[in-house]
Amino acid sequence: MKHLLLFNTRDQLLRLDISRVVYFEADGNYTHVVAMNKLKSTIGATLARTETALAQQLGEQARRFMRVGKRFIVNLDFVYSVDLAHQRLVMSDMATFAFQLPVSKDALRRMRELIVAARV
Repeated sequence: MKHLLLFNTRDQLLRLDISRVVYFEADGNYTHVVAMNKLKSTIGATLARTETALAQQLGEQARRFMRVGKRFIVNLDFVYSVDLAHQRLVMSDMATFAFQLPVSKDALRRMRELIVAARV
């Protein structure tokens, strides 16, 4: 079953299949959405508003996403490596893509603890 996230503005409609969204990245009052196929789209919403839209539109499915620091919301299905020493989060499907995201040690430490505790 396909779960879609919709962003509808005066100038743009963006339909996102959440199973293919790797991460959201803050850029001031905008948010970049990066998909598995490396397609990058921009929506006119802050990361906080994007996080709210995820919760409102996806309900229980929103749990597959996690806010990591001030800059990213990541799809937990694609977390490959949490590297505290290099302050890097690697997102990959282990076949077609790998994204390296710069994340603070504190944010990575909290993320690792939550993942281990929840066994996600």
